[in-house]
Amino acid sequence: MYLSRSKLINHSGFSARLSETKNPVKLFRETLTNARKALREFHRQGASSQDIVRYHAWVVDQLLHYAWHHIYERGDPKLDIALVAVGGYGRGELHPYSDIDLLILLSNNRYERVRPFSERLLSFLWDIGLEVGHSVRSIKDCVQAAKQDITVVTNLMEARLLEGNDSLLEKMRASTGPDKIWKPQDFYKAKLAEQNERYKKFNETAYNLEPNIKEGPGGLRDIQTICWVVQRRYGVNDLNGLVDINFLNEEELRALIRNRNFLWKLRNGLHYAANRCEDRLLFEHQRTLARELGYEDQGGHLAVEQLMKRYYRTVKELRLLNEILLQHYEEENLPARGKGVKKINPRFQAFNDYLEITSDDVFDKNPSAILEVFLLLIQNPELKGVRAETIRKLRANIHRINQTFRDDETNQKLYMQIMRQPSGITHALRRMNAYGVLGAYIPTFGGIVGQMQHDLFHVYTVDAHSLFVVRNLRRFFVEEFKDEFPRASRIAAKLAKPERLYIAGLFHDIAKGRGDDHSILGESDALGFCRQHRLSDYDAYFVAWLVRHHLLMSSTAQKEDISDPNVILRFIDKVGDQEHLDNLYLLTVADIRGTSPTVWNAWKGKLLEELYVTATHALRLGKGEPIRIEDRIKDAKNEAKKFIDTKLTTIENAHEYWTSLSNDYFLRYNAKELAWHVNAIAETRAIDLPLVSIRRDPELDAGVFLIYAAESDLLLSTVTGAFEMLGLSITDARIHNTLSGFAIYSFVVLDTQSYNRTEQELKREIRRLILNPKIERKPRITLLSRTMKQFPIETRVSFDSTHSNHTVMEIIAQDQPGLLHRVARCLWSCKVKLVTAKIATFGERAEDVFFITDRDGRPVNDPITRDCLTVRIYDALAGEPSMRKTASVV
Repeated sequence: MYLSRSKLINHSGFSARLSETKNPVKLFRETLTNARKALREFHRQGASSQDIVRYHAWVVDQLLHYAWHHIYERGDPKLDIALVAVGGYGRGELHPYSDIDLLILLSNNRYERVRPFSERLLSFLWDIGLEVGHSVRSIKDCVQAAKQDITVVTNLMEARLLEGNDSLLEKMRASTGPDKIWKPQDFYKAKLAEQNERYKKFNETAYNLEPNIKEGPGGLRDIQTICWVVQRRYGVNDLNGLVDINFLNEEELRALIRNRNFLWKLRNGLHYAANRCEDRLLFEHQRTLARELGYEDQGGHLAVEQLMKRYYRTVKELRLLNEILLQHYEEENLPARGKGVKKINPRFQAFNDYLEITSDDVFDKNPSAILEVFLLLIQNPELKGVRAETIRKLRANIHRINQTFRDDETNQKLYMQIMRQPSGITHALRRMNAYGVLGAYIPTFGGIVGQMQHDLFHVYTVDAHSLFVVRNLRRFFVEEFKDEFPRASRIAAKLAKPERLYIAGLFHDIAKGRGDDHSILGESDALGFCRQHRLSDYDAYFVAWLVRHHLLMSSTAQKEDISDPNVILRFIDKVGDQEHLDNLYLLTVADIRGTSPTVWNAWKGKLLEELYVTATHALRLGKGEPIRIEDRIKDAKNEAKKFIDTKLTTIENAHEYWTSLSNDYFLRYNAKELAWHVNAIAETRAIDLPLVSIRRDPELDAGVFLIYAAESDLLLSTVTGAFEMLGLSITDARIHNTLSGFAIYSFVVLDTQSYNRTEQELKREIRRLILNPKIERKPRITLLSRTMKQFPIETRVSFDSTHSNHTVMEIIAQDQPGLLHRVARCLWSCKVKLVTAKIATFGERAEDVFFITDRDGRPVNDPITRDCLTVRIYDALAGEPSMRKTASVV
């Protein structure tokens, strides 16, 4: 596709019109607008990204030329100044809405004489629609500013003359050159520190959900950093010149240009989609760009996921190139501080504490040395890394990792040696992934590199998440981190073969994005890998089982009533024995923690720990033995008596209170919780009702709210409405009715310290709202955040009738404040009672489970009642008809 410059600006026509017009601002503005429209259409038709940025810079160059002479001819002709492009515009690169950075350069400090001209020029540029960033400086002031600020000297290095006295620019360059200020070594260190600080702003990862394609790790700034440090040292100011001085090889040059052009394409598209300068790849723009670049939904992959996969792979490669080239620069130009050369074996040596090959043909002659690199890094922890040239040679030989390589017993043993090391496994696997070795050795893992899931729950790509899971597993075995998860660390200390767990962590999501059930597909992949690597049949099937069932424990803890003995029996029937339970527990904790920094919380930890402890007890009884509920309740009461405060009540009163409750009540609480209920309720007078008590649980970072009141049909809606009015987000709800006509509600509210109220204030407000019920008080209208709006969730309601004493109703909907209150109103209107609720949020998606009965305490099997619930819940949660899904029945 070709676009001639004359279609953007016709010089002869423009000059003629400029000489005749009485309104030059209008002419300039129209010319700029038309040129930008042409470039936008050029982009839409598939023009190359480099043409867009360079043509746009050329258009601005021409208009600045005409504007300069238009203003200059009407001013002081003796001004000794120059108009200079700096920054990205100085490089001749200008994205659609990027700032146009200009420097008006003076020969001396006589600013007063230049001010009238500069003000007229800059005002004119703003009037015609050019958003310029500008500075007016003398050569002396440029030197002074550059000495103090690395950013200023960097901008000046890219200076390009537009108009005026060219000798001023040459003098400025000479005065700010590396022989005068910012020597190459100092400049490199400052730019490296600047890059490290920039990485910290993005949590050291390129895999953010809404990445910044300019500033983020692996973004355009990483390419510019390479160019800047090399330019400062060698005077080369373009990528092709880096090959001429043997700093880059041809393959690296092609990779840099290919990846840069793709990011430029995205950045151009972002600017056009947002109609402003926007470098964040926001969710709303990701879909637009995916369509624009021709991606389509196919094979279970959304178009946007395909786009983002390419993006993540691009920045992954650019970040590695940045690392290699900056390390190469450092090796060539900074004084070494290592210990010289130390031979490790015939293939490798340590050079100033960096691993390097002993000859250029090591990987050619012995491909197994590719895996040996990572084993040696673990076994020699004093090594700081791998020399740049060795990384280059390794990457050039990755094609040797083929099926023959994978089937070679030597390579299989090397890989398993890595997985069995007592330390360093996480770093080795991450480095293997960065260099492309892990995806080559395990091709199915290569398929998930850069694979993202387009939602708010999974904040990392699948490969990054899998490596986080392995890291989390490793921490259970490290003494330094034993206090993070004491139970997990104690379990880990007893494991005989930790490598099985690490392999399961690596494979648990390896089939994501292939359609069908990724757990089943992953089970097959894991089994094949383990057999290939000569694990015993038992160990191979053990790893495969972990992959197949890696969601079992999480699902059971968060979606089922784990106080129900039948739930525990079904769970241990699937688990089988203590060894499987131990490993599954560790994998589950590591998996949840590796999904997102915000997904894990102490409440989920408590649920998983309760399930683990209860299942362990059940396994000791034997899978065929029923759990003796009577003995369990007796033990719970006896233990609770130890914590009853006899200053508040008596043991006799406790027994009297307990006789009014069903067995189910005692299965849902531990001894301290039962005693707290007794201490709060046993001596409560009717005049004190409703009782509101709050117990802060520092381990959970949560508040547990106890409500004791006379039972009524409206009570649940009233209480949950009070919580919503106060902005309290309920994550767990348990409802019990006594034989004497009272109701006991127990709610868990996470992060109560953020609600800016004391416990006494909360008690008073909740009690006041309960005493003044208003059923007509509708739930508060809440506005979804920008990101939540991008992920509308279809509301679904389903019923499970496989339980004998209740019905399980699961609701999947858009996460929203006050969801339990909305559901409570629906239950009341359909004459249904709530027994227990489990509230689970996965990013933008709420998956909540409600254990319900009819008003007589029986399962809800009546189709009319179910239809009533379905319709009311849709109306309360879904809003738009398009967001509704017909209920299903199990």
